[in-house]
Amino acid sequence: MTRVIAGCIVWLLLAAMGHAGPWPRDAGHSFVSLSGERDKDGNSYTGLYAEYGLSRRRTLGLEVSYTNVGETAALVWYQKPLDSGEGANKLSYSLGFGAIRRDGEVLPLGQAALMWGRSFSGLWDGGWLSAEARIKVAGKTEEVTVRDGLTEVEYAYLTPETIAKLDLTVGLRPTPSWALVNQLRLEARKDSDFSAKLASSVVYELSDPIRLEIGFVAPFAGPGEPALRIGTWLEF
Repeated sequence: MTRVIAGCIVWLLLAAMGHAGPWPRDAGHSFVSLSGERDKDGNSYTGLYAEYGLSRRRTLGLEVSYTNVGETAALVWYQKPLDSGEGANKLSYSLGFGAIRRDGEVLPLGQAALMWGRSFSGLWDGGWLSAEARIKVAGKTEEVTVRDGLTEVEYAYLTPETIAKLDLTVGLRPTPSWALVNQLRLEARKDSDFSAKLASSVVYELSDPIRLEIGFVAPFAGPGEPALRIGTWLEF
């Protein structure tokens, strides 16, 4: 496990990312990613991520996810820069709304995000740094049993379930055909322990605009097992 963590840290210093982060998608251009993760215990995750440039400074996005424990979520979000568009530092925010289905119930889902990024050049052009902080609020049904005389009455009410996430990325693109995708994922939620994971992938351009992604996810704090990751990217 120590070797896995050490390897992930090295990869984190040589990373690139396909998602726009704080950078808006060009008007009329799209990015679509379909990926899956599976660990040795058979737990799996499948996700669809898409971006579309509405205008020069506005991006519309869609995220759909499914786990083999029967949880499905869909989220539509809108992103806009907070900076003037000039300078090396980029700052954006996004707001999203959707729904999550768990245990046969469909519940509301919301998200707010703040993103910072900075491009840099050097030995390998196309490098960048980014930090994305997200707050997700999902509905959760709570049941309470109240005794009224000799009768027990059950009440069900909706309460918010809040998840805080922070994703940190350092990126380099060695060649136009190759990318090293790595991400430090930090997550805190009320009903579970704090978790930290390092996700590392190699992305290769099969033919424009199709790219193949292969990698792994290694947890080093909190629940979870190492998982394999495979996916495809499309940019058009």
